[in-house]
Amino acid sequence: MESDADYSTGVHSDGSEGVSEPLSLAARLEALLFMAPGPTAIAQLAGALEVTPLRVERALQELEATYGDRGLRLQRSARGVQLTTAPEAARDVERFLDLETTVHLSQAALEVLAIVAYKQPVTRPQVDAIRGVNSESSMRTLLRYGLIQEVGRSDGPGRPILYATSNEFLHEFGLASVEDLPALDADAEAEKEDHGSA
Repeated sequence: MESDADYSTGVHSDGSEGVSEPLSLAARLEALLFMAPGPTAIAQLAGALEVTPLRVERALQELEATYGDRGLRLQRSARGVQLTTAPEAARDVERFLDLETTVHLSQAALEVLAIVAYKQPVTRPQVDAIRGVNSESSMRTLLRYGLIQEVGRSDGPGRPILYATSNEFLHEFGLASVEDLPALDADAEAEKEDHGSA
């Protein structure tokens, strides 16, 4: 029978031996996420904890509620879930680690990144058509920083490469998924549709 608590034997602080206090499933899960080098699949976490994926999901929800006003967050992606610092603490973390701002992108690169984020998967010719200028240099920059990635090829003439945002993009912008992107306003949507039908 599965239990949400795990008892272990050991030496107490007073030198006596015995059974230590149990850890909740959420606490055990937190320990694994703290040690994980990157996103970890729920099935892998369930296997390590010897519980069902449903139990892991419930424990993740418990952790998310706990982290609401704290410095940690759970970040979900297609590859799994990982423990990260809260986006609001970024400046503090950078100062602590003596880091410069992670990435300085030009206006052109930011435009390209926004188009890829909202239109993905998208080809470079499609990005060029929306911007009205060649976007090759900006896309190379975004690829170099790992903010976008190749995800396949279009069925169109010449089978151009399809691009989409990466997990690094989600991490840098503090998003759990692309569904968390701010909604485009009505004018921007209309302009996007006009370009798409042209």
